[in-house]
Amino acid sequence: MSLKDQITEDMKTAMRAKDSERLGTIRMLLAACKQKEVDERIVLDDAAVVGLVDKLIKQRKDAVAAYQQASRQDLADKEAAEITVLQAYLPVRLTAEEIATEVAAIATELGATGPGDMGKVMGAAKQRLAAKADMGLVSAAVKAALAR
Repeated sequence: MSLKDQITEDMKTAMRAKDSERLGTIRMLLAACKQKEVDERIVLDDAAVVGLVDKLIKQRKDAVAAYQQASRQDLADKEAAEITVLQAYLPVRLTAEEIATEVAAIATELGATGPGDMGKVMGAAKQRLAAKADMGLVSAAVKAALAR
């Protein structure tokens, strides 16, 4: 079963359970998937859906920070609940140590020596780690690896 089919089944389950918060988040995710398919005239595969989920989680994290800064804890809690629902659709992520190891291997393969090679290393890291790791952590690991 594809990830998109799993999301659809989870929507049906949330409907039957009358879980309105979870249902709303899942519907938002399916709407984002459909919008991307229509805009780009493609059918999303699992990797593209994971990328979309990553993007939505990043948006929610930014919103949580903004709401907390504005002293709107009620809205921050709602966004945090959406993050929890969305994270269920992500594959198991690499730990910070595993990311650092992968980035070091990529830097060695490319012969990267300093901060000037960051773009080259990030490009290769994005291809290799996009669905497996948080790209913010990957970026930090690349900076740390090239700073040595």
